[in-house]
Amino acid sequence: MRAQYAPWYIATPLRWLAHCLYRVHSLHVVRLPAGGALLLANHLSYVDVVVLQLACPRPIRFVGHENLMAAHWLFRLVFRLTGTIPVSRNNALGATRSVVDCLGRGEYVLVFPEGAISRTGQVMQLERGFELMARLAGVPVVPVYHDGLWGSVFSFSGNAYVFKSPRLMPTPVTVVWGEPIPSRQADTATVRAALLELGAEAFSAHPQLRRHLATEVIRALAKRPGRIEIIDRTYTRRKVSAAGLLATAAALSRHLRRTVREKRIGIVLPPGGAATIANLAVLCAGKIPVNLNFTTSRPALEASLRIADIHTILTADTLRTKIREFPWTEDTRDFSATLDAAGGKRAVLPWFIATWLLPNQCLPFLLGLPSTGGDTEAGLLFTSGSSGEPKGVVLTHRNLIGNCRQISSLAILPDTAVMLGCLPPFHSFGFTVTIWYPLLRGCRVVTVPSALESRRILDAIREEACTVWVAAPTFVRPVLNKAQRRDLRTLEVLVSGAEKLPEDLAALAREKFHLEIMQGYGSTETSPVVSVNQPDPPVTTGTGEAQRGQCPGSVGRMLPGMAARLLDPVTLAPLPITASGLVVMRGANVFNGYLLDPERSAQAFHEGWFITGDFGRFDEAGFLWIEGRLSRFSKIGGEMVPHGTIEEKLIELCLASVTAEGETYPVFITGVPDAHKGEALVLLTVRAELTAELIREKLAAAGVPNLWIPRIVKKVETIPVLGTGKIDLKAARVLAAGP
Repeated sequence: MRAQYAPWYIATPLRWLAHCLYRVHSLHVVRLPAGGALLLANHLSYVDVVVLQLACPRPIRFVGHENLMAAHWLFRLVFRLTGTIPVSRNNALGATRSVVDCLGRGEYVLVFPEGAISRTGQVMQLERGFELMARLAGVPVVPVYHDGLWGSVFSFSGNAYVFKSPRLMPTPVTVVWGEPIPSRQADTATVRAALLELGAEAFSAHPQLRRHLATEVIRALAKRPGRIEIIDRTYTRRKVSAAGLLATAAALSRHLRRTVREKRIGIVLPPGGAATIANLAVLCAGKIPVNLNFTTSRPALEASLRIADIHTILTADTLRTKIREFPWTEDTRDFSATLDAAGGKRAVLPWFIATWLLPNQCLPFLLGLPSTGGDTEAGLLFTSGSSGEPKGVVLTHRNLIGNCRQISSLAILPDTAVMLGCLPPFHSFGFTVTIWYPLLRGCRVVTVPSALESRRILDAIREEACTVWVAAPTFVRPVLNKAQRRDLRTLEVLVSGAEKLPEDLAALAREKFHLEIMQGYGSTETSPVVSVNQPDPPVTTGTGEAQRGQCPGSVGRMLPGMAARLLDPVTLAPLPITASGLVVMRGANVFNGYLLDPERSAQAFHEGWFITGDFGRFDEAGFLWIEGRLSRFSKIGGEMVPHGTIEEKLIELCLASVTAEGETYPVFITGVPDAHKGEALVLLTVRAELTAELIREKLAAAGVPNLWIPRIVKKVETIPVLGTGKIDLKAARVLAAGP
């Protein structure tokens, strides 16, 4: 077995240079087998081969695309000196024979199964060629994931190659070696699942995840004091600079630290500068911000205040007057009055000057902020209670910093973006994506106080030249119905989440505005983003083949650092990730449990994996398809019947238009107890034309199983909806069970 493939007088200086440029941390090296093995790695940059060789104690023979040899003499020299095996579509058989020969001699051969450098930072579609290589050679397959090169000058992050500012040297890179997979079991689904899990472990090793969220935000704001962070359109148009935001939050935090004894402070404010400042000030004061859902019921709010032990609430007097049913505490404070009590402009001015004059590292020290936060609580959000009592989701510094880092690795929200922020802070997307992410990343946010004010949203997008909008389909539909094409001419990305994207809404955006809605997926417990579609990256160098960033109908690929498994919903036995099953997740952004609720916290996890409650599957290209909620299935006669699928079929076959003016959801199906078959399907509808006879006739003619056809149809004035845009399952089931 050779010690190296390049001559020592070339390999030695190159290895020394590589050690100067990259600090490689290799995990689980002991998993590497003694004999030959086929190594399969993710592909993020042109220098992947360098860091992987540095991480491996034995020499690796690489397989490279033949096109590179034709592209430049340097690649031809590298291929010859390192013994790289060239491969192409025209020479696949010859390359396979060469790989099998090398494996038979006990060598390590590394293949990038994606076939090209990823231009999205995610694991792309895996080619099947490695399956034949492993089986012919009879050697194990070892998956390996490396993290840290995406964003470097040799990667395609930002749709640019080389022409980027180099990062801190040496660049830290984590390489995680997986367990060997027997050659007969090594297929694309198994390898993808292994790469996702190794990627989650590699991402979790980032030292940045141990830092304190407020400390990171203060440093980030101090680096760009003159930049406009927020354009608040709540009443009049008001610009908030980074220095002004930091100084106001710092002054307010000092006051809150002196006057509030409790650990948590409630916040009841709409999206805007006040909500952002309040959240940052509370965290800088050493307290936990709890953004309360003022659209939910009074009993749910009272339960939230009791669970979180909240006695102090920051709000606006106008909101307090407007929301009379809210259970306001005795110590409810008006935001503006509290700021005045903190010293007003006299207290803000010294911090404003300090932001401009002092190094950014000094400001967290002056505020008394710790450098580490890690797994301590940084925020508390209560679930909407769509199917039960609210649960307090504890989000840690690690969760929120991790999810912001995951989002920043995608091209969907660059620091040059102008994002429309209309989701409320009590919504998990509003909390992370429109408050903390822009503060850390630097993209500008234009805020509108309510996602229901479609005219104001249109005006904001047009007048502020917004490029990104994140919202639920419930809030998007009325805006698109009213908009003219010129109103959305600056909008580049429209991200949909919180509920399934209706096909007709996607078609409306595509045909009328030439916009592809990027459907995403997440939950409060995952801080919240798990996966998202993104625009297809441009075709660049290399093979010249196009790569996909999106797949309409799916919720996109998993964010870097996220792992998923699929389980049988009854036995919880693992399934192939391409099979339909219960989706479970793991990653740095996944919460640790519910506040003061060990029983439901234990029920939320299976062997350390968060149970999402959703059915789904992955396709061959790695896109995740969500097929419905476990709570939105009925077990009838031993068969699992999906409510959402029946609703889509009803809309397609029975309704001329999906939604009428002012109508949010036209139909809703749920199950009620049935003595004979366990459950019976009930259809709630706002449409008078939907009768039991019409439904039976249309669905039966379309070949829908008889078991799936609702026998009970109830007319209602409206399908109940939560403030987050989702259907209120609890209220809807009460309607279905009623007379």
